[in-house]
Amino acid sequence: MASQQKAVAAFCCGAGIAIDEAIVEVGGGLNLKRKQFLKIMAMVESRAIHTLVIAHKDRLARFGMDWFEYYLEQHDCKLIIINNESLSPETEMVQDLMAIIHCFSCRLYGLRKYKKTIMSAIKHEDPDSL
Repeated sequence: MASQQKAVAAFCCGAGIAIDEAIVEVGGGLNLKRKQFLKIMAMVESRAIHTLVIAHKDRLARFGMDWFEYYLEQHDCKLIIINNESLSPETEMVQDLMAIIHCFSCRLYGLRKYKKTIMSAIKHEDPDSL
């Protein structure tokens, strides 16, 4: 993440773009309820952001980038993607599928810590309520 921040800062410096605020967030592009993502979207809506610079397009959102680009455009916000690599459709699909698998495996792993609570609730549940 630090290397992405440095790359964005170096790009902006070289392109003559002043950085008013750097927003950093750890989270997957599949989660559109991320705190900083929602902050960015609110700032775009209020037209507080005129240029949004991101390291990779999937850092903003894994899917629906066409819609997000349209949304930003409608709110007078220019999107600059530093590493806008062009992938083959097959490679892009494989990367998307791997991201989905990773996201859901993390969710499953997170549920393991609640296993005892879930099992206890199931055992003590009233059968008439089912």
